[in-house]
Amino acid sequence: MWVIKLGGSLLGQPELQQWLDTLTRFGDGKIVIVPGGGIFADAVREAQAKTSISNALAHEMAVMAMDQYARLMTGLNADLVTASSELEIAESGWQHRAIVWMPSSMVLSDKTLPENWDLTSDSIAAWLASKLNANHLLLVKSEAKVPDNQIYVEDLIESGTVDPYFARYGCNQSFKTWLLNKSEFININHLISHQSAPSMGTEVITKG
Repeated sequence: MWVIKLGGSLLGQPELQQWLDTLTRFGDGKIVIVPGGGIFADAVREAQAKTSISNALAHEMAVMAMDQYARLMTGLNADLVTASSELEIAESGWQHRAIVWMPSSMVLSDKTLPENWDLTSDSIAAWLASKLNANHLLLVKSEAKVPDNQIYVEDLIESGTVDPYFARYGCNQSFKTWLLNKSEFININHLISHQSAPSMGTEVITKG
């Protein structure tokens, strides 16, 4: 199983369509796409700035914003199916469908997750990868440009590439984590078909 997080910064860029088309064609029920929040989460930030709503309510709305991005993805590729629970993910996988996760139902029912802006879709994707016993977590970002083959998660947190909670949900897990640039969809079909580690991108060192 592969959990692939497509960042909100991909919205409006041609690579988003290319990722969706590639994953739909070659996913074969083996991948779950986690949407970022993008402009939908930005709208929540703006609304909070103009009102006195709490961080907890803003968190709820921001997670629901990820649902909106998931819906948008299905509009870009009609072969994508949405899933809101582990059971729905499993059923769609058995049917060899391409899955985009709508996180609000699962995330908002887990009261142990932080309810503030420091928790982003990166950590939520790692949280899901753990629940699904995934083999790999791929974080696809439009700005990702890391020169080394490997990088420590602490360095990614310090640079702001991932959020401060990522170490809690992404470290010492059974899955491996990879940071990919938006252009690196080209060989994803080979990777998924052969269940091999990415030869491109950057491996995130998450084990102590």
